[in-house]
Amino acid sequence: MGRCGGLDDARRWRASLLDHRASKPPGPDPFPKVYAVPPDDRRVIAVVVTFNRLGLLRTLLERLEQVPGLAEVLVVDNASTDGTGEWLAGVGGRISARTLTENGGGARGFHDGLEWAVERGADLVWLMDDDGLPDPDCLSRLLEEHDLDFWGPLVVDQADLDRLVFPIRLPGGTRVVHELADVRRAATAGRIDGIVIPFNGVLVTRELVERIGLPRADYFIWGDDHEYRLRAEAAGARIATVVDAQVRHPAVGSLGSPMMFGRTTYNHSPSDLKHYCMARNNLLNLREYRGWPHALAFVAKTVWFYTFTRPSPHRTAMSLRAMYDGLRGDFTGHRRYLK
Repeated sequence: MGRCGGLDDARRWRASLLDHRASKPPGPDPFPKVYAVPPDDRRVIAVVVTFNRLGLLRTLLERLEQVPGLAEVLVVDNASTDGTGEWLAGVGGRISARTLTENGGGARGFHDGLEWAVERGADLVWLMDDDGLPDPDCLSRLLEEHDLDFWGPLVVDQADLDRLVFPIRLPGGTRVVHELADVRRAATAGRIDGIVIPFNGVLVTRELVERIGLPRADYFIWGDDHEYRLRAEAAGARIATVVDAQVRHPAVGSLGSPMMFGRTTYNHSPSDLKHYCMARNNLLNLREYRGWPHALAFVAKTVWFYTFTRPSPHRTAMSLRAMYDGLRGDFTGHRRYLK
């Protein structure tokens, strides 16, 4: 498939974007800056992807309406069934929304939302799910950085602001930190270069999108954000986490179940949908960006976990089927687990 299809897609998409630009007639800027913009005049557009979490979405949009520096807020609704689409039809101001005809997962949402933002003239796109809540000064702190291509905030537990929701593996070693104090001690000049947690309040430049393309829509969930970071990294993007910029997020529980007598962990999920997508997409990410030895090690690790650590013939069979589907380019298998 070639670099998970990302680089070929990037070239095709970039060519179509350049053709679109060339076809525009001369005249006034079609994207006038009506709302507050940052001092350096970069046009910042937020993209929010949502599915069946109307209460959280309303809270987030209320916060974004208070954030200076945003030109627009674009909401991609993944065919919600809880009234989200109907509610979004009545919003106005700098908020625009699109409701997809079917649920394409976060992967489709960020693919379409990022493309939409670039079409709307964004210089920077601020990407986020509906269950995070950026601090009022989160964007302004991120915008203090001018030498980065793909960067974001810390994601902290809304019930314990001293603890990270998504632990960070510090670059250059194997140490994983869970506490805010440890991250601050590891930071240099207020940031940690080489790592970012996408898509939880991250900024991406228009130039990087034009260079590497859009997130993979076919991944559905789990791994699309990591693949995009790996693709950016492979393209030489400047990546960082800004420790004084924060997004508050509900706790997601432990992301690693101990295995092999505590020597390593495995990302076990009770959700068949999440596990299927993780097994399929993670194998592809490892194969394309780390090579076959790492990919085969992941297969062995999965079989070990569901044979010895948490025995489940059902999960073993599902894992191998998901991996096989990914290797042969079938990205429809997750649909059998949709409810």
